[in-house]
Amino acid sequence: MPQIGDRAADFEALDQDSKKISLKGFKGKTIVLYFYPKDNTPGCTKEACSLRDRYSSFKKKSVVILGVSKDSQKSHSGFIEKYDLPFTLVSDTDKKVQEAYGVWQEKNMYGKKVMGTVRTTFIINPEQKIACVFNKVDCPNHADEVLEKLEELNLI
Repeated sequence: MPQIGDRAADFEALDQDSKKISLKGFKGKTIVLYFYPKDNTPGCTKEACSLRDRYSSFKKKSVVILGVSKDSQKSHSGFIEKYDLPFTLVSDTDKKVQEAYGVWQEKNMYGKKVMGTVRTTFIINPEQKIACVFNKVDCPNHADEVLEKLEELNLI
């Protein structure tokens, strides 16, 4: 998993509209890159809606929000439509982006060991270096935590 000060791993992947995006395409901007397990699940929906509800605060400061999961573009498109999400969701069906960021890991689920996405958020500065890592995400309050950290880091 990348640490604070590391260069953020570049990637190319498709968004909800099947448009190819890359991290380097956002160079010069502050990025909130959040990884979540699955569209339309309780925790992931709370996290996405938290970011949606505070989106104007991010947009006003030109902060880009990118959500990443292994869901398909079609799933992302439906998730965005259902919850009126104003930011980009990246489809990482081959898990290459998750692996590059160290969030595709073995987890315990109902007593069984399974591979899955560990909910993690990275703040990436305009020079594309990792400025902060949130390993423990409080889904309903995550947007407020991220905004506070952005202010603390003088990134907004």
